Amino acid sequence: MKKWDELPIAMQNEKVRYYYDILQKHETELKIKRLFDVVCSFVMIVILSPILVLLSIMIKLDSKGPVLFKQVRVTTYGRKFKIWKFRTMVNHADKLGTQVTTKGDARITRMGHLLRKVRLDELPQLFNVLKGDMTFVGTRPEVPKYTAHYTEEMMATFLLPAGVTSRTSIEYKDEEKLLENAENADEVYINEVLPAKMVYNLREIEKFSFLRDISTMIKTVIAVIK
Repeated sequence: MKKWDELPIAMQNEKVRYYYDILQKHETELKIKRLFDVVCSFVMIVILSPILVLLSIMIKLDSKGPVLFKQVRVTTYGRKFKIWKFRTMVNHADKLGTQVTTKGDARITRMGHLLRKVRLDELPQLFNVLKGDMTFVGTRPEVPKYTAHYTEEMMATFLLPAGVTSRTSIEYKDEEKLLENAENADEVYINEVLPAKMVYNLREIEKFSFLRDISTMIKTVIAVIK
């Protein structure tokens, strides 16, 4: 972690300081967490490479457009990066509607429905983890459009890298249903869904431990299977 006075000015507030002091006590575990991310992501990329290639071919055959979906998200200290996912929507879907997905979204392809159901669309994020833009367990990264609405306390989630999964992801695995009947999905997400999710995200920082991360990964696998 950076020293307090090296954090972005927007993060140097008393509410963030509370979470910063908690994480400072887990410095060794944070180093173990990063080592785990590097080793595990590398091994998984090697082992899953045949599946990555197969899914790429299936996506290409299913619909026009690139295999990967790249989008600017926000991670540690408010830094922007490009998240990688297998494309599950029609090409240029971000220009055809909101940046959140609603239930029954017509932009989702046939292959996309399958990938989303078992979260295989997230596999390319192994490269984000290896690179250091993301971690296996942490707050899911949002687009700048939504982070612009973060409160001072929400800024505390930028103390750690964005995550592939989290306990919040498990609780809100059916997030699309919450936005199903919304007239303005972006507005509902910013004013209702995001604040509710942040309650879980901030609580996870308070309870941070490497073993809790491992537990969250196991719970994620169980949730996907169910």
